[in-house]
Formats: sequence, structure tokens, C-alpha cells
Amino acid sequence: MGHISLRQITKSFGDVDVIRPLDLEIRDGEFIVFVGPSGCGKSTLLRLIAGLEDVSSGTIEIDGRDATEVPPAKRGLAMVFQSYALYPHMSVRKNIAFPLKMAGLDKAEIERRVTDAARVLNLSDYLDRRPGQLSGGQRQRVAIGRAIVREPAAFLFDEPLSNLDAALRVNMRLEISELHNSLETTMIYVTHDQIEAMTMADRIVVLQAGRIEQVGTPLELYAQPRNLFVAGFIGSPKMNFIEGAEAKKHDAHTLGIRPEHMALSTTDGAWKGKVSVSEHLGSDTFLHVQTEGLGTLTARADGEFPVRHGDTVWLTPQTDKLHRFDAEGLALR
Repeated sequence: MGHISLRQITKSFGDVDVIRPLDLEIRDGEFIVFVGPSGCGKSTLLRLIAGLEDVSSGTIEIDGRDATEVPPAKRGLAMVFQSYALYPHMSVRKNIAFPLKMAGLDKAEIERRVTDAARVLNLSDYLDRRPGQLSGGQRQRVAIGRAIVREPAAFLFDEPLSNLDAALRVNMRLEISELHNSLETTMIYVTHDQIEAMTMADRIVVLQAGRIEQVGTPLELYAQPRNLFVAGFIGSPKMNFIEGAEAKKHDAHTLGIRPEHMALSTTDGAWKGKVSVSEHLGSDTFLHVQTEGLGTLTARADGEFPVRHGDTVWLTPQTDKLHRFDAEGLALR
């Protein structure tokens, strides 16, 4: 079981409100991601759930039990940090087994759990090595293995891939997602990387300044952002925003259109502009176009779209993909 309820949770450090009153239901077996810019409170919220920080007010329930004042070791949760925090003088086997040894489990049970975790994480051939003999990705798997053997109600991941290079990050994203499918255990994952959030989550919690801006599936947040902040944060490259007369034509204060929702032409279209920068990524080309009266807009084309700096292009938005926002930044439906 791993159902976690947050009810009117707040956290303040002196006069600074880091987490403002919020409610959140995390379902049993769900992979949920906290995402937002640096300083938004996502890691603090995770630490409150773990019990590593005391709440200022509100209630945390784990599987229907009030855990607000329960110490971290008794909450039935396992946390994986950004740093691996492995003991360099211990083998992989001993690193994974360490929390079980501290809990006083017998040797046979420890061996069973370590063997099972190593099999799930493809570490069986590395159990007698030390951390210094492993790659970054393997060391992160050892840290996850140390959490798995505790058989927790939920796993808490605090930006676990931040120290890995780009290729390893992609591989570890896949491995953690596969691990979730295999274990079917609740996972709460913190990241500032919205691509990680979009590719891994069952649901995403978007945070800003200690507040929840929106909760939903990746596609819900992409297609139906609640406000300008969510619209600009979810999606890469970010959504284009247009104000002024063009927005007013659509009865909006601000008009939003994603780069992939504009047709490009070298002959005609709705909005004329000049290419300032073209980013060729192989399968895709992203064009930054200085338009007449609308500012710089980003558009996505196929990888062989024949333009370069200074060329004139026309952009035509898909009208059914336009997003409208009022003067307060809230989405108009």
C-alpha cells in the first residue's frame, strides 16, 4: 500500500512561506512527479512527506494513518537522493544490505532481499565490486537497490539523475519507469526537468512559489494548461505567447501557440517574419522567427526545411490549437 494524503500542508522558515496551504492525494501505485523551477518548494514538499522536515501546519496521512508526527524511519518510505551516498569501502552487496542489517533482519532474509533487488536492477554480476569500480548509472542503481530491499510503501526520488550525463539520464529514466511497472509501488519523483516529468509520470504536480498550479496527466497539462505559468513550463520548446491586437481578435489578453502547431511556408501564410536563428537537430528544425508586430516566435519544422538566417518565412497557426488567456493569466475555455 502507498496511498498518501496531504491536507492543508504548510511549511515556513521564519517569516518565509516555502509551502503555502496545499492539498494533494497520491494514489496507491502511482508514479507522480513534482516539477517546477528552482526554489518552487518541490524538494521541501518531498522532505515533508519523508519526515525529514517538520510541517508548520496540516496533516500527512500514509495509508489512512496520521503520519504527521511519525519519525522518518517509521513511515515505511524509502528515499533516493541526488548524491548516491554509498559507502566506498563496502561492496555493492554490503551497501544494499546495510539498512536491513541496521534493522536487525536475519542473514537469510537479508540475502534473499539483496539477491532479488540485484536481479531487478541488473546488478547481480556486480555484487562483489565496490562503488569506485562502477559507472555513475550503476552507482545510482545501487542506491535504488538499497531503497528496494526495505520493501517500502512508497519510493521518494529527489532529483536522482542530476549528476548523470545526458545519455545516462535517458537510460536511467527508462530503467526507473520499468522498475515502477515491475514493482507497482507508489513513486514520488522530484525534478526541475519537464522532459523527465512528461516521459515518466502518471500525473504531474506543477509547483510555483510553494503553490500547486495544476495537477494532471502529462497530456492534460500539455493540451489544457490552467494558466500561463503551466503553459510556458510544460512543453519544449516552450509555448509562444502573443499579446496586443492579434490576441484581441480571439477575445483574449494573451494568445498561446506551441511551436509544433504552426505550419511553415516560404511563399505565404498568416504571419510574416525573418529567420533569426535555425536550430537543426536532425529529425526536427526549430526556427526562431522575428515577425512583424508579434515579436520573436519559435516554430518547429522537419529536419530538412530549406531555410537559413535572414530568410523570409510565413507562419500559419492551427486555429483549433490556440490557447487563450485572460488578463490574470488564466486559461479561457
